[in-house]
Amino acid sequence: MAVIMNSDVYNYYVSTYQPYAGNSRFDSHKKSDLKNVYNRIVNSTKDAPLYKIRTGTEVTKFAIDLKENARRTQNLVSSLQTESDDIESVFHKKVATSSNESAVAVEYMAASDSDNSVDGFTLGVRRLARPQINRGNFLESRGHDFEEGTHSFDLDTTQNSYEFQFNVGSSDTNQDVQRKIARLINTSDVGLSAKIIDRGGTQSALEITSKHTGLAEGEDYLFDIHSDTAQTELGLLGIADVTQSAANSSFTLNGTPHESLSNTFTINRAFDITLNSTTPDDEPATIGFKASSEAMADSVNDLVEAFNGFVQIGAQYASSHNNTTLLGEMTRLYSSMSDELSSVGVISNEDQTLSLDRDAIGRAVSGEDSGSAFGILNRFKNAISRQADKTAIDPLNYVDKVPIEYKNPGRSFVAPYATSRYAGLLVDQSL
Repeated sequence: MAVIMNSDVYNYYVSTYQPYAGNSRFDSHKKSDLKNVYNRIVNSTKDAPLYKIRTGTEVTKFAIDLKENARRTQNLVSSLQTESDDIESVFHKKVATSSNESAVAVEYMAASDSDNSVDGFTLGVRRLARPQINRGNFLESRGHDFEEGTHSFDLDTTQNSYEFQFNVGSSDTNQDVQRKIARLINTSDVGLSAKIIDRGGTQSALEITSKHTGLAEGEDYLFDIHSDTAQTELGLLGIADVTQSAANSSFTLNGTPHESLSNTFTINRAFDITLNSTTPDDEPATIGFKASSEAMADSVNDLVEAFNGFVQIGAQYASSHNNTTLLGEMTRLYSSMSDELSSVGVISNEDQTLSLDRDAIGRAVSGEDSGSAFGILNRFKNAISRQADKTAIDPLNYVDKVPIEYKNPGRSFVAPYATSRYAGLLVDQSL
């Protein structure tokens, strides 16, 4: 079986999706969930033929795009249903809204949607919480300012103290030393991140940033770097000096000043707040609730966008590889219930994507025949969910590949390795 290099997969994922990855609670899984994923991969490949994949950047990109769109769709479907698996719950669920989403994002997380004691409020952002940053001195990248040998420095955080040792070889440049220390910090899991700042290609500095923000009462720093034995080296690096002190977020709640250690916090155990930017003093964000029909329209529109994501990825691959497998599946999904979906405002466009008539969906879920409308929407949600699950388990089902051997009936064996690279599992290449 042809090998799709893990580095290609990883590099494309990190550069395209990781910077925008959210922290959805649906991305956390139990052991049983992961075991179920593995078992499904095994079952899906048990009777599949061995094949060669026509490798290349486009294949890697296509498979990862499919996997990520499937993951987002799975999370969306999970957010739209309760234990009853009924999308109608969205219609009766409180959905918080912010008058300034770019500055203050909000999600209503109360355990009981029947709790009417929680009202809306105003929230003005005066200052965002910020991390501590120690940016070192800019040194000549190719210079050799460090003495050969083993050096160490101490790092104190608010919780623990650590000692870091690094070796300087005879041929190590200043940037080599900076990179060694950056790797030490990034792999040590001490709540810090380090990176190299380049200036003009000739000079570089080591920058260390705390992963946490804010300072609790009695705290002067989030981390402190010092050394009794390597003061010269530490002075050269300059990483002991604080460039930016950590600070708490500052905001007003109904006009009353408050602070928080971070930009994400909960109010009244009901509203999850995320501060993104400051607001004008006279224009605080107003936090309230959406009308039920508007919340339902937003949810259905999310389903439509998930459907369109599959269509657009399939269309792009079809145009470059003449492979319409995915595009055909999505077209058949809509065609099988096109009349029903049109009746609730979900209509097809010329490019095979869908669009939503928000007024029509509002009338459908609020009218006398709302039960029928919810039934249609549930079937649409479930169909998209099945497509997402199928795609997530084996995105390589849709790429160009050439069968090279069919398995003997009754004597099949599993071959999950290629699929696993894209389905979220790691496989040792030496196996």
